[in-house]
This record gives sequence, C-alpha cells and structure tokens, in this order.
Amino acid sequence: MRLSGIRVWDGTEQLGPATVEWQEGAITEVAPGGTERWPELSLLPGLIDTHVHLTGPARPGDYTYGTWPLVTTVAEQALHAAAHARRALACGVTTVRDMASDERPVALRRAFDAGLRDGPRVLAYGVVNMTGGHQDLFTPPDAPHRPPTADGPDACRTLVRRYARGGADGIKVMTGGGVLSTGDRAGWRNYTAAELDAIVDEAHALSLPVAAHAHTEAAIDAALAAGVDSIEHGTLLTAEQAATIAARGLTVAPTLVINDGIADGTVPASPDSRAKAAALIADRDPRLRAAVEAGVRFVLGTDTNGSMLPWGSLFAELDAMTRVLGLTAEAALTAATSHAAAAVGLGDTIGRIATGHAADLLLVRGRPWTRITDLSADNVVAVICRGRLMHGALPD
Repeated sequence: MRLSGIRVWDGTEQLGPATVEWQEGAITEVAPGGTERWPELSLLPGLIDTHVHLTGPARPGDYTYGTWPLVTTVAEQALHAAAHARRALACGVTTVRDMASDERPVALRRAFDAGLRDGPRVLAYGVVNMTGGHQDLFTPPDAPHRPPTADGPDACRTLVRRYARGGADGIKVMTGGGVLSTGDRAGWRNYTAAELDAIVDEAHALSLPVAAHAHTEAAIDAALAAGVDSIEHGTLLTAEQAATIAARGLTVAPTLVINDGIADGTVPASPDSRAKAAALIADRDPRLRAAVEAGVRFVLGTDTNGSMLPWGSLFAELDAMTRVLGLTAEAALTAATSHAAAAVGLGDTIGRIATGHAADLLLVRGRPWTRITDLSADNVVAVICRGRLMHGALPD
C-alpha cells in the first residue's frame, strides 16, 4: 500500500509532501518530494500512550472502577478491555502501555499480535505493591479476591517472577501513595529501600523495565535510588531530581489532565481524592516547567481508564503539555511518538515514519506539529496499525 503526495511529519520533523509505501506491516519507502495531493491532510506516526488502564467497565457513565472487578468475571473483563483498546485505536493510538496488567491485557496483546482481531499494540506491565499500598487500596478491605501484593524482598522477587512467567512486558512499582485509592495519602511510603532494590534487581535480571508510580519528592527519591527506568506522574519533581532524571535519560509521564480533573471535579472522584489532587497540583506547574528546562524528557501518558477519563483525553493531555510544560506543538507531538517509543523500549520499531519501522500511521486533517489543537477526534481520518487499515478510510 502507498500514499503519494501526502504531507509527512515523521516523528521528529516535517518532510513536506512525500510518498510512503508499506507492505507486510513494515514501511518500505519514504521518499520526500512530489506534488501535494491533499493539502488539508497530514500523515503522522501512530500515537503512543505510555500510561493507560485497559481493564475496567467500558459502559459509558459507569464509574464503578474499583468494585467492578469484584463482580465481573475475568472473561467478561477481557471483553471490556478489548472495547477500550478499540476506542484508543480510533483516536489514533496504535500502541498503549497498560500499567496495571495481569493475564487480561497479556491475552489482548497476544490476540492483537496474532491478527485474531484488530487492535493496537499492547504492552503489559504487572504491578508490584505492598499490602495497604496504593494499588491494594483500590479494593475494599474485606474483599477476598484482590490483586496480588508482596511484602518483604523475597516475596517481591517472587511476584516479579510470576509476572515474567505470565508474559508481562515490564513491572510497575509504587514508591508512594496515590490519589484515587481509598484511605491513601500521596506522601505515604510504599516499600522500603530493600524491597525496592529487590524488585528492580529481579526485574532487570529478567529483562523487564521498571516504571515507578511516584508523586512526591520522597517517592521520586526512592524510585531513583532503586534505579527505575521511568517515572509515572512525577508531580513534585525537585530541581535536583530533574537533573538526575535528565542525566540518566529517564522519561516522565506527567498525567496532567486526570489530576487537574480530579482536583476540579470534572473527573468523578471522592471529596478526599479531590483534596489530595488539589494539594499535589498546587505547586506542580513551575516544577515541571523547570524540569523541561533542565532537560527532562516528558512523554505522553494519560492514565486513561475509559470511565473516569475517556480515551479522547489524550488530545487534551497534549494541549496541556504545551500550556503547562511550555512545550512547542512539535515537541508535544514528539512526546507522543518517537520519544514515547523510546520510553517503552521500541524506538527502533515504532514512533517514526522511516524505512524499516512498523507501518503504524495516523492520517489527520490539519498540521498538528504547528497547532497541537489540530489533533482531535474529529480530525482523525484513518488509523493504520501493523500495516492494516483499522479505522476510517484512506483518500482515493
């Protein structure tokens, strides 16, 4: 398949009108030049959301995110996760990194990769968290069926190994508390240094990267001391931490929109969660903008779960990255493509329109690298993933 005379932004820069050809899921030619046939259209790499949650109720207006898994079979949950994945794809997201995975997102990944049904690329990260930690506190205390926890270095190593055996692509660890978990506080320590060292050591021994949920200064310090590979949220980054993150080449997914929405009430949450979010974001913006100036690489990560935050929220997140972080439109788009691809370990495969890269492509109206607001659900014309048209239609 090929598009000729289409204006291309390749993941780092605009090429102008070009011919892009692909077959068997890979790009075989990118040839700049020629007459522009569709001046209103642009071709981009497929977008990459590095922080999502596929497993949850896919019915509109269903906010039972915490209790829903307790009353829904695993088989039915997998079908809802598939619906979420399809909605993400329709927004131009050709790769998602699920940050609370078990066998359900792993099964989706395998089914999509095998071509059993259309869907984005799925990376599945298993959560390692302590009893009474952020992940554990999403489940009511007396519920007998709950996500796994691990306490003590040996138990932490065991849980990492179980995720590796089950096919996980990486590990997510909580180094501090969170916002939406019940009875939690963002400043609570999650795990001792010995436990974190065991988790990261075991994950790296099994070639699994580690992403750390960390809002506060103490949580970020703990994550950096343990040697994690990315920071999720990073809300209260200090100048010293930003310098360390930049020097190590780590990435941060700031999840701006969901925390703003919880704080102002546009994202459904308890009064306690609203207060926690408001306290966290009160001093966030100047810290994160300073981190950009210090060289920290921010990437697109929305924390979308489809019920509290709809899949189209990535467009608002990219706009927020320009307003809050001070990124240019092109830098924000890079954060959702080539930089995000590198963050998930696939920089040589996705995130670029280049010969040999996967044919994950997004055809849109407008010029998002100059006006990030041109990137919207209404402007998505076609989505190609693995070389196959999975949403919309290509021009004649």
